[in-house]
Amino acid sequence: MSRIRYPLLAFSLLLLLLAIWAGLLRLGWRWPVLLSTLPISHGPLMVSGFLGTLIGLERAVALGARWAYLGPLATALGGIMLLFSLGGNLGALLIVFGSLVLVLIFIHIVRRHMAVYTVTMALGALVWLAGNLLWLTGRPIYQIVLWWAGFLILTIAGERLELGRLLSLSGWVLRAFVIIIGLFLVGLVVSLWLPDLGTRLAGLSMVALAIWLFRYDIARKTVRKPGLPRYTAICLLLGYFWLLVAGILILVFGQLVAGQQYDAYLHAIFLGFVFSMLFAHAPIIFPAVLGNPVVYSPTFYIFLVLLQVSLAARVIADLGGFWEFRLWTGLLNGIALILFIGTTMFMVVRGRKSDEPPSPSPSAVH
Repeated sequence: MSRIRYPLLAFSLLLLLLAIWAGLLRLGWRWPVLLSTLPISHGPLMVSGFLGTLIGLERAVALGARWAYLGPLATALGGIMLLFSLGGNLGALLIVFGSLVLVLIFIHIVRRHMAVYTVTMALGALVWLAGNLLWLTGRPIYQIVLWWAGFLILTIAGERLELGRLLSLSGWVLRAFVIIIGLFLVGLVVSLWLPDLGTRLAGLSMVALAIWLFRYDIARKTVRKPGLPRYTAICLLLGYFWLLVAGILILVFGQLVAGQQYDAYLHAIFLGFVFSMLFAHAPIIFPAVLGNPVVYSPTFYIFLVLLQVSLAARVIADLGGFWEFRLWTGLLNGIALILFIGTTMFMVVRGRKSDEPPSPSPSAVH
């Protein structure tokens, strides 16, 4: 099954490009629509088509079981079917199936190693599955987008906690982490019946989690190291800042249906927090999936700075009602993502042709 890694990764990157195009169309750029379903598919393509496939593929490679590849295969095919409106709800059903496979993967992982971090990541997969089921039943995106965000937030939080073992965190610090995650889950459930209250509870937990990560994540130590460890740590710390910003915005505004404030806090989560994490982990994820080393380059900072500055400008434009400025900041967001992914893949290919050793293990880097 190792050969399927390459087409699955290629499909996930294609879905990322289409999701970026869809996002720019929704933002207001008058460009070719390509497919009539493209603009409304932005969220599902980005969360499930790209990120869901990438995370599922990474887990399948780590697990080494053939059945695990069914998950990323289903989400990639589901994303394509959404675009072409094939089979009615078949695209959404495939995405639901793909998220179910990820839940099964984590059940297998938790049974082998029960720990707070494995359970947290398993809960992330379960939240993704629940969000996809709500989506399949016809719930509007604004009611389930925090469930999709929860998938990514809990997955990342669990991964960071796993690496926190190197710091020998005390019992009360771990209990604080569990309380924060529990509050987030309560917020999600409450949001189904009391949307504003549930959303604000989730926002409060995001603020608390950001503070917890700032204080206890190993990135605050590795930021002092040169090269890739410092770059990774800077990405992580910037991601925690955006999680804090998103949580504060949610506390201020509560549940929103649409509009520029809605755009501000969603992109603080997905672009600021999630993609800062991706920028941090891409030099590790892509080599792990493809089996090739990566050549670290300081040019990665260029795209990181472009993303952070353009996102900050976008949030300011959203909150200030600067419509024209918002268009250009959104375009710069997309350019930053495309340039970074393209450069990372180039560095992976370059690493394959070189005699340099693979990148350090995650524990060494973070």
